[in-house]
Amino acid sequence: MTKVISHSLLTDFDVSLFRAGKHFRIYRKLGSHLLELEGQPGAYFGVWAPNARNVSVIGSFNNWNPAVHPLAPRLDGSGIWEGFIPSVKKGDLYKYRITAYDGRRLEKADPYGKFFEIPPNTATVVWDWDYNWQDEAWLKHRYQNAGLEQPFAVYEVHLGSWMKQKGGFESLSYRQMAEKLPAYVKAMGFTHVEFLPVMEHPYFPSWGYQITGYYAPTSRYGTPQDFMHLIDALHQAGIGVILDWVPSHFPNDAHGLADFDGTHLYDHADPRKGFHPDWKSAIFNYDRYEVRSFLISNALFWLDLYHADGLRVDAVASMLYLDYSRKEGQWLPNHLGGKENLEAISFLKEFNDTVYREYPDAMTIAEESTAWPGVSHPVWEGGLGFGQKWMMGWMHDTLKYFMIDPLFRRHHHNTITFSIVYAFSEHFMLPLSHDEVVHGKGPLIDRMPGDQWQRFASLRLLFGYMWTHPGSKLLFMGGEFGQTTEWSIEKGIQWHLVDHPLHQGVQRWVQRLNHLYTSMPALYRRQFSPEGFEWIDHKDYLNSVLVYLRKGNTTDAPVLVALNFTPVPRYAYVVGAPESGTWEEILNSDAPEYGGTGQYVNGKLKALKEPKHERPYSLILTLPPLAVVILTKKPAAYRNKATSEKATTTAPKPPQKKQRSGTNKRAKSTAE
Repeated sequence: MTKVISHSLLTDFDVSLFRAGKHFRIYRKLGSHLLELEGQPGAYFGVWAPNARNVSVIGSFNNWNPAVHPLAPRLDGSGIWEGFIPSVKKGDLYKYRITAYDGRRLEKADPYGKFFEIPPNTATVVWDWDYNWQDEAWLKHRYQNAGLEQPFAVYEVHLGSWMKQKGGFESLSYRQMAEKLPAYVKAMGFTHVEFLPVMEHPYFPSWGYQITGYYAPTSRYGTPQDFMHLIDALHQAGIGVILDWVPSHFPNDAHGLADFDGTHLYDHADPRKGFHPDWKSAIFNYDRYEVRSFLISNALFWLDLYHADGLRVDAVASMLYLDYSRKEGQWLPNHLGGKENLEAISFLKEFNDTVYREYPDAMTIAEESTAWPGVSHPVWEGGLGFGQKWMMGWMHDTLKYFMIDPLFRRHHHNTITFSIVYAFSEHFMLPLSHDEVVHGKGPLIDRMPGDQWQRFASLRLLFGYMWTHPGSKLLFMGGEFGQTTEWSIEKGIQWHLVDHPLHQGVQRWVQRLNHLYTSMPALYRRQFSPEGFEWIDHKDYLNSVLVYLRKGNTTDAPVLVALNFTPVPRYAYVVGAPESGTWEEILNSDAPEYGGTGQYVNGKLKALKEPKHERPYSLILTLPPLAVVILTKKPAAYRNKATSEKATTTAPKPPQKKQRSGTNKRAKSTAE
């Protein structure tokens, strides 16, 4: 049996950076790496376990015998154990056998493991990152069009339940998803896909939010290269990819990061700082420099080797507050006596600074549910540095308003108008996410009161309001066609509903809204700026009507939006207009192709030289019941892009390009 050969991938400078919390590519040094040493093929292993007595590599290549391949500790006090084991090959299984200071023997998966066994098995798989990327055109486009003045229409997807096969009992593989998802998302007009966490996790019903393998896509659907292929296919279809990232907590599974070397290495020993009461999981110790290197390296890892276009950071509020979800006496104040988690704040700022320095064309998005100031403001302005933030207040108020019987909405008018008061305090993304269709909340359509026609009309109205409201958009899968049951990861979403006219109408409506949003600069160019929005009338609470204007640059055609939140049509409804000339209705959610009546059409309207709503001109509209009408002065650009093509879930395979040499090469135009 071959013995361990002394060898290191780490320089003294690497170790210094790692210990200082400044090594942001540590995944290229620690973990297992296939290489050839003095003519012998094998693998280098490196692991941080500073409080261990002994560390061995056990695996399929040594019959899981801890006596065969012990690693040696570095003599620099770094706590890193390492060595080269000849004859180890790609596909071999391994774990670290760690003897703790108290004599306990622990078997741990590799924190930097590239690939894992399919759960419930827990061994790490020796693997590589070799892949011939074909997304140079996308990366060049992304770099040239970086910034906030772009449309972000995000389709949120759980990989294991987007579509089921074999009678609904089996998820699609990454490769099968690559044949179906890109074409569907492109046909629907979404600009991005956001995947719920793809990182390896032991418990499927956790949706991926309890991670044990931070550097590995889950093996449930294929290999790392299979997941790269899925991202590649999305990029070739012109679709960006955002990954959910969870630096807030990790599970206590025996093979994971918890109690890694017999101590609270990655988390806090004191449960008042190290245990999360909501998720029964461990909280990272952001004050430990090696943990910061681990986490920020992990963020860059997905942007680097998997070409992700952005990271949506989960549960940011739980990171910011030491008293989050805790009662008096269950938390420790910071050294200033406050409840702010100063170490987490420092970590988030450094994370964002590093991401945007290394990948200025990427996007970071915060799920932050409080009024913490400056979440999406630059770090140099005192903010946390995120690119965007989920607008949770908008989501709660909007769904609350839509659940009210239209007869009584006049008494709650402020609920639907309040979001504009703070809409430009952050770079907000409007989310109707997976969290809104689980845990007894029901599907979106069940929030809509009334008979069947009113419920579908209200759902179309909700989406029309969302897509014309300032901010970027996110919709969870199934919502685009009016899913009628709660989301279930076991059952998947109800694709059969698309065959029904009303559901098909909702799907087509979302498709048209996406095409409108991406083709009308007035809807996205100033979506985070007060200059991009103007109330025409927000005071008509008696009729529950809102009218507003969306604006881009001076050369962009303005978009006028009128929403009727009651089932009563409004005839000869006069609204102010900022300009003379002919205005034309370009979308009407009551049109027959979306499931509406088609009885209330505005067509082309000439502005009257009669002031209204403090505007020099006015338009006389017909407002359909529970509907939105959208008008502009120059609809040609939209008409040229929007199509009436029905989206389909049996999408053709994306075109295959000829393979070229080179692995994991990013386009030259991207920042390295």
